[in-house]
Amino acid sequence: MLEIFERAALAAGRAILEIYHRDFAVETKADQSPVTEADLCAEAIILRILQTEYPDLPAIAEEQMAAGCQPDISGGRFLLIDPLDGTREFIHRNGEFTVNIALIENNAPVAGIVYAPAIGVAYLGDQKGAWKLSVREDQTVVSRSRIQARCVASPPVAVASRSYLDAETSRYLEDLQPAECRTVGSSLKFGLVAEGLADVYPRFGRTMEWDTAAGDAVVRAAGGSVLAADGKPLTYGKCGRAEAADFANGAFFVWGSRDAPQAA
Repeated sequence: MLEIFERAALAAGRAILEIYHRDFAVETKADQSPVTEADLCAEAIILRILQTEYPDLPAIAEEQMAAGCQPDISGGRFLLIDPLDGTREFIHRNGEFTVNIALIENNAPVAGIVYAPAIGVAYLGDQKGAWKLSVREDQTVVSRSRIQARCVASPPVAVASRSYLDAETSRYLEDLQPAECRTVGSSLKFGLVAEGLADVYPRFGRTMEWDTAAGDAVVRAAGGSVLAADGKPLTYGKCGRAEAADFANGAFFVWGSRDAPQAA
């Protein structure tokens, strides 16, 4: 399955870069988040490949969800797709945007890919382990190496969102007193923890499951953890709740390898 995820992500990345290198329009969705031609084109490519390979596997994809298309996931096994995480980074042309595809089984991410086409890096993970890929702009994979989350240092190295560094995150980081804190866009932050370049990524405020599932799969495959505010692993397929929208996450904390991980 990871090979198919890789093929779909690389094909989407090729289309995204073609749009990235020319003028493009930016529209605003009902939730006030931006969307571009690249988001829509990449999602269509990914869905076409995955639906051909897995016709009976439901796919929750960000732009289809925005259009009101929500397939039945009651079987407990489904795909989560964010065709262009970090649309703001794409618009600002800083390269820190990613393609994300994940498989969910029994509310947990068990396989995923995070691909940053503009910087030529991909992270993959499943129950066999985690890998980092170096990719040329023509989508040729030039290297593939196994990665592992490192034991959390004291004080830790933190990574935080470039576009969503809110007051709650700032307070958490002040209390944590990290040795260093980097700000990075999109799900690349998960990759930095998975390959041992950072120890913790805290996130407060709402994200959606398609924002986190692929990165979560990679971190878990690399020996790290992604914990909700209650200290339990982040879960997926969250639907039918009175207090929150379908597929919405609360606060979460991404950690490298720890003996007894704590959320805060």
